[in-house]
Amino acid sequence: MAHHQDEIRTTYDGVVELFADRLETQPFSRAMIGTFAELVRATGNLRAADVGCGPGHLTAMLHELGLDVFGLDLAPGMVDHAQRAHPALRFQEARMESLPIEDGALGGVLAHYSMIHTPPGELPELLAEQVRVLAPDGLLLVSFFGTDGQEPVRFDHKVAPAYSWPVDRLAELLGAAGLDPFARLLHDPASDRGFLDAHLLARRS
Repeated sequence: MAHHQDEIRTTYDGVVELFADRLETQPFSRAMIGTFAELVRATGNLRAADVGCGPGHLTAMLHELGLDVFGLDLAPGMVDHAQRAHPALRFQEARMESLPIEDGALGGVLAHYSMIHTPPGELPELLAEQVRVLAPDGLLLVSFFGTDGQEPVRFDHKVAPAYSWPVDRLAELLGAAGLDPFARLLHDPASDRGFLDAHLLARRS
């Protein structure tokens, strides 16, 4: 996994400006993020991590929604931009397979399209790490490219090769990691990509 993560780190470090002005404009994504934040607040544990935070726009959104949130990203260029764009918030460089967070500390983890480049065989390790840092009843919202097929599909993303997932298959992986997937949202982004935008909300068992 280290070699793969190093390649992604270098690639995203070179395209910071491509994402620097990006805002979350999809109403379905905003709705799921809002629901996630509300449910995290209801647990009483407001600590949350935006894992793969990129330029930090969703970290800021979660902060506005009342969470004590911080952002983590593999690419130092993204972390630097996020910190300059949102100086009141906390951002740190980190690898998804070894998050710098104590066991059971968080009420929520957001993984918004941050695992799309992970080869299918390596995804369970990342999910296990996110479960490790969640408190009992903590919530994970994972967003990804969905497909109607039976198997993950590798495709040429504009930054690096990525994978789309059958939603049921990814929900099974969440269950195997110790999470209870209880809500999902799929929608067609009306583009020529040929994929669905998919969101799964799960609670730590």
